[in-house]
Amino acid sequence: MPSDLGLPEPSENDPREPILDLLPVPTAIIVANAGGVVFEAVNLAFRAAGFADSDGRAALLHEIGDQLLSFLMSGDTRRRMALRLGDAVDSRHYDVTLARRPESVGIPRCMMSMVDQTPEQRTETSLRREMSTDSLTGLPNRIGFGDLVEERVVDGDRDGFAVLAVNLDRFSRVNACMGSLSGDELLISVARRLKGVLRSNDVLARTGGDEFAVLLSLRDGTEDALQAAGRLQQALVQPFQLTDFSIRVECSIGIALGEDADAEAEDMIRHAQFAVKRSKRTGQTEVYRPHLFDIVRSQFSIETRLRHALEDGQLHLAFQPICDLSTGRINSFEALARWTTPEGENISPVDFIPVAEESGLIVPLGRWAMAEAGRTLAEWDRRAGTDCGARMAVNLSAVQLQRDNVEAMFAAILAQYGLTGDRFTIELTESAFIVDPDRTLCTMLALKEMGAAIAMDDFGTGYSNLAYLQKLPIDKLKIDRSFITGMLADRDKVAIVRAILSLAQALGLRTTAEGIETQELEHTLVALGCAFGQGYFYSRPIDADAAYALLVARNA
Repeated sequence: MPSDLGLPEPSENDPREPILDLLPVPTAIIVANAGGVVFEAVNLAFRAAGFADSDGRAALLHEIGDQLLSFLMSGDTRRRMALRLGDAVDSRHYDVTLARRPESVGIPRCMMSMVDQTPEQRTETSLRREMSTDSLTGLPNRIGFGDLVEERVVDGDRDGFAVLAVNLDRFSRVNACMGSLSGDELLISVARRLKGVLRSNDVLARTGGDEFAVLLSLRDGTEDALQAAGRLQQALVQPFQLTDFSIRVECSIGIALGEDADAEAEDMIRHAQFAVKRSKRTGQTEVYRPHLFDIVRSQFSIETRLRHALEDGQLHLAFQPICDLSTGRINSFEALARWTTPEGENISPVDFIPVAEESGLIVPLGRWAMAEAGRTLAEWDRRAGTDCGARMAVNLSAVQLQRDNVEAMFAAILAQYGLTGDRFTIELTESAFIVDPDRTLCTMLALKEMGAAIAMDDFGTGYSNLAYLQKLPIDKLKIDRSFITGMLADRDKVAIVRAILSLAQALGLRTTAEGIETQELEHTLVALGCAFGQGYFYSRPIDADAAYALLVARNA
């Protein structure tokens, strides 16, 4: 009877082996009997590869005998599997195929062929190693480090490890001043020091230009991670000697604990990187906390929605009057950005203004606010048939001062709506003067040349360098509401407000008090010499039509 593989039955004159020898790869015919699996026939390539002894016994059976028997006892007609033989240093890899005819009956029998894939595997391993290793330091790179963290996450021992993100502070200055070769030399030296203070089972990686990461095995939980962070920072205390320079390197460190990992290695690494950003702001090692990440995620959502809101016209201005305390007449209105989503949700400026400043959206937002304030002022003049008698106070962000051509933008708005610069007061916070004082001064002088008045907003809450008041062309001080609210019951606040008013008077500056909510407070500020007031006592921020009606009624 022909075999299940279509080969003739072996005989003394026509053995099966010569037929198998026609195949260039190791090949064997396998049968199952009462004793398990045996090799009925093998070819020369099979013997030459060392898979069978000289007497024909198959030395391979103890490696894959169970898999062969499983196939022979199944109803499958074809199966492939990967086989690795030898130790890790000198291993060989084969692609094994088992096959038999669908209608095979009788003794379970199949043909096994083996294709040597060792060269391909070694090439792939070499490429993988090259792709996962930093060429400069020899440490695992971002890809390699991610694979190592993934292994720990999959193992499930979440309490037993942590990821540390290490960011070198001001490293870019070394590259800028000394060149990339010196920067590379410094990175190699830093890597050696960091690796020298880690334990043997901890892994150091270089995950970016000036970023390192550590996969840390924990013994004492968070405390162990904090101690390791301290050792890393201490390792960099001694200056590095580069050519003729002694370079001191500091680092910020963020920690993500394995117990906080949701599912993937990327979560751990992202959490550590988030923590290191906080570390740069606080100046100390930070441990990732999920609720803080939720806040950042919410801010990112606000950024995305704000971008669409600017494009779709979801924002509008509200106007709060600023009154002359001696007469009660409205002198000007402060234009305040408000955001109402299509779903009717009112998003507070406290939430979206900081996001706009951080993302750079404050530039288009500031341009829109200035143009909308100019359009509203021109509309009020049209309704009044002449100058409506009010100025418009518009806030200008420190970020916009740095990134935008404010002078050209302001001049274009004046021309578009036929307004003069003296109809506007530009309100700047103290941070605008600190970040880039030279650029701020040039911008302020240009705005004043066009007629605008300059007010320092929230005076007293920031750096409050008095030299700015003397050198910068400031016309007004706005006293922050934190000093005004509750002033009547707090003698210290009264003393602070009196001091600010005296300073302003000595420098020839006009003053506006924010946060006036009662008539008694208004009278007290008048007695102290404050010129203008703003607050709920006069009006909450209202829309343009209501603001114009209030202007007409109050100034009649």
